[in-house]
Amino acid sequence: MPEEKRENGKEVEGAIIRLAQMARAIGIHLIVSTQRPSVEVLTGLIKANITTRIALQVATQIDSRTILDMAGAEKLLGRGDMLFLSSDSAKPVRVQGVLIEEEEVRKVVKFWKRQKDNLVNEDDEPELELDLGKASLENGGSLGKGISSHQEIDFSASPMESFDQSDDLYEEAKRIVVESKRASSSLLQRRLRVGYTRAARLVDMLEENGVVGPANGSKPREILTAGSSISIGEVESFDSEENENNNRNDKEDEITDKWQI
Repeated sequence: MPEEKRENGKEVEGAIIRLAQMARAIGIHLIVSTQRPSVEVLTGLIKANITTRIALQVATQIDSRTILDMAGAEKLLGRGDMLFLSSDSAKPVRVQGVLIEEEEVRKVVKFWKRQKDNLVNEDDEPELELDLGKASLENGGSLGKGISSHQEIDFSASPMESFDQSDDLYEEAKRIVVESKRASSSLLQRRLRVGYTRAARLVDMLEENGVVGPANGSKPREILTAGSSISIGEVESFDSEENENNNRNDKEDEITDKWQI
């Protein structure tokens, strides 16, 4: 704040005062900090509109009076030791603020870096990896069993056929999407009780197979029900077919009972 006030002076002070007044009226928590507690920076108008103040350890009693209008902050011990003066209190309260040292910051950053690899495989499932270089060495210069390095591999035919078979929840996910008439990762997470990574992969598989349309911003995906997907009519008639089968079985049981009598 001192640099801004030095360059723009009254304009910055007026903006801070207006912002403090509006923030108090609509519930915005405004935090203004400075390392230079002087009367040129903390003017009377600013202090009148920012009534709640916190003073950390300062060098002189004058600095303490500039912040709190009283002495005391010059006697603090540092390392989070501070005086808190609220708008409804006449005297400041001595409290211990949260102190985060550089070593703790480094530990937190190191921890989250280690989590990067764990977040990739959220469901702890083995991922399908295609290491052509390793396969070439293991098979004596070929890219795989029965595939020569000079042969072309056709990836265009049935691109998602192997993925359909690799995830046993694909058919169930397809049924849920068609039945609910909406497709989202959060829906599959709740219904299938899987992690976000696997749910998002299932949605991608449904899109590749033509069951759902592509993502369109904030709009929901379109249910296409193309190809081998489940149609809406099949979902709606599922219960009726099951009831017919149950009725047929009941009639057969009645006939059997009559013959036994």
